[in-house]
Amino acid sequence: MSIVNNDGKFPCLTPDYILAFQFSNWYSSFTRVSPKSTIIRPLGEDFKHYLESDSIFVPEGSEDVVIESTLSDDDGDDEREDIATAGEHFSFPELDERIRSVIREYNAVFPKLNFSSPKDASWVLPASSPLKCTSPADVYLLLKSSDFITHDFSIESVFDGCRADNLPVYELELVLRKWYPVDRSREVRCFVRSDVLLGITQRDTNFYDFMIDPEIQKTIRTTVCNLWEEVVRPNWNFPQKDYVFDLLLTRSLSGGHVIDFNPYAPHTDPLLFTYEELHEVLSKAVQDASARRTFFPELRVIESPIHPAATQSMPAYQHNRVPIEALTLSKGRNIVEFGEIWQEEVTRALREDDD
Repeated sequence: MSIVNNDGKFPCLTPDYILAFQFSNWYSSFTRVSPKSTIIRPLGEDFKHYLESDSIFVPEGSEDVVIESTLSDDDGDDEREDIATAGEHFSFPELDERIRSVIREYNAVFPKLNFSSPKDASWVLPASSPLKCTSPADVYLLLKSSDFITHDFSIESVFDGCRADNLPVYELELVLRKWYPVDRSREVRCFVRSDVLLGITQRDTNFYDFMIDPEIQKTIRTTVCNLWEEVVRPNWNFPQKDYVFDLLLTRSLSGGHVIDFNPYAPHTDPLLFTYEELHEVLSKAVQDASARRTFFPELRVIESPIHPAATQSMPAYQHNRVPIEALTLSKGRNIVEFGEIWQEEVTRALREDDD
């Protein structure tokens, strides 16, 4: 486990500081201004083992719809036999029922673990409603397909960079948040260091023309400052006043919802800022006490479609994606078998195009 040497750019990272950002530790203070969420814990080692196991598959009994096979009885027996010997089997009937219960209450959910969410796996569910889960199988598929959530699996990765001889007990938790369509143009990330709101940045790095309007920018800055002063700051009940928080602003841009908190640490993406720039802002605010009281943080947005950070033509997390056809064809097969059948499918598709 590495120790962060940051020359003052970051606060001292300790296990207690990191655990403040575990969802179950901050959510209770912000339920009034955060999407409805249900926390399920403990999950048990078998669930963690499932998430860490090879291949992408869902546990038995987690699907709400039984898919009828078109295979003959004999072929079905052979396939079941092949799958039975292909790898481990998992089943979580109690967890399935708890997930179904929450889905009945919320209509649909978006899952995450203690710290991380599977946003990089949005490609496994319909693009029309990304990350929308309506069954336990959807929840498991999202988590199993994500690289992001592996951060939460081990004590070493969770407390990486911390100064500590003995690490605390850490248990995996599943968070089910009420799903609803999100206009990503209204998401902002805000940086607080030493109890000073240093900067605000557009969360989604695509160009939105309305964001370049000076009046809109002024409204966003004012709204974020008010939310921080009236909601976030008084309810952040942890000793260290260093944190990064994400907001989803309302359509009118006059209010907002708290979406998440992250450590003020190197692994938290500063987006349109750098931590060096934020440190310079902090230094100036600390030197001038009067300026600190009247400080109005800078808002950074994507100012044109050709902005270096703009990714309008590049889908987010595209390096994590594989075609859904590949996911389907890989079920119950080793890499050699998958390669052979994938090539057959490609050849068949080319013949159909020629026809």
